[in-house]
Amino acid sequence: MLREQAARLPAGALGGRAVTSLRLGTRASLLATTQSQHVADAVAAASGRDVELVPITSEGDVLTGPLAQMGGTGVFATALRDALLRHECDFLVHSMKDLPTAPYPGIVVGAVPVRASQRDVLHSRDGLSLDELPAGSRVGTGSPRRVAQVLARRPDLVVEGIRGNVDSRLRKVADGQYDAIVLAEAGLRRIGRDAAITQVLDWPTSAAQGALAVEIRDGDAAVADAVRLIEDADTALAANLERAVLRRLEAGCAAPVAIDAEHHGDAVTLVAHVYAEDGRRSVVASRRLDPHIDPDAAAADVVAELLEGGAADLADLAGSSR
Repeated sequence: MLREQAARLPAGALGGRAVTSLRLGTRASLLATTQSQHVADAVAAASGRDVELVPITSEGDVLTGPLAQMGGTGVFATALRDALLRHECDFLVHSMKDLPTAPYPGIVVGAVPVRASQRDVLHSRDGLSLDELPAGSRVGTGSPRRVAQVLARRPDLVVEGIRGNVDSRLRKVADGQYDAIVLAEAGLRRIGRDAAITQVLDWPTSAAQGALAVEIRDGDAAVADAVRLIEDADTALAANLERAVLRRLEAGCAAPVAIDAEHHGDAVTLVAHVYAEDGRRSVVASRRLDPHIDPDAAAADVVAELLEGGAADLADLAGSSR
């Protein structure tokens, strides 16, 4: 449950006394507050400090229109980060796939908790799978990657953009605006919408999909000590490898790119796909890596292979936020 906003003072300083509570800045949507509360509870249990949620409204929550025209999904992160730097909260939680890959002055990732499902799912009005949808069916998604993947499998479908929170998107299917929509499995399951899942899709997904990033002010040792207790090393490694490829490609989080890093015993397999926007072509690069390798070094090899295969000619990689 969303608690009342705490007094706006830096954690650890209140009249010379130690402050035991922490304030977690969050967007006010159901998905954002649900995953923020999950992290808040984990930090509280691990550190013994109370954690309160502080609702913050971003420009992306107010404006309408395609995300790419507003600066990509990074538009949601900016308001939260500015509030953190103004000491209106002590840490933030983001869906890591929506976080720009470029560093943000004064802010660092303090922890990456255990990852939820990376997969995409289909929700259809008549309970049909992607292969069963009639030709000409309208499929909604706000992701160029998902557009390309749907068209690669079903070029006879009509894929249209969609905005809104999870429940508003589900209503648009029920109301007949779309025959089906594609969403992240993790988001649906986090808010208890499991019954809306018609089909789990078997294609690769966005860098760090299903992972959360906990951001803190750089140099805030007290908060760093609290949040690092919920770090999951395997998740952090995979997500950082995937995002390093995205950064090396100079591609934003909405580019038609899928990147997966998976543990296989003592090694990590890193696979990246770049799609033509119409789904008709793709370039794939794959590397089996030592798990201790530097993410940027691994990303450099993967990106070199993608570019040699013609990835830069397939799609607009830089057309979204970084």
